[in-house]
Amino acid sequence: MKRIKFIQYLNNNGCGFVRHGAKHDKYMNHTNGKRTLIPRHAEIDNDLCALICKQLDIPKPTMS
Repeated sequence: MKRIKFIQYLNNNGCGFVRHGAKHDKYMNHTNGKRTLIPRHAEIDNDLCALICKQLDIPKPTMS
């Protein structure tokens, strides 16, 4: 999945940017306070997207 599309999906599900890291960005689910790191690659593996969504406690995106 493209990183930009995944970031838009996170924003639509109540998650937002917290801070930049060296190679990752930190995002947080503002409804439950859970946080995780998002790599800064142009393409993010679908399994990694599902894992990130599980960490943030949001439904995984439909991969089309």
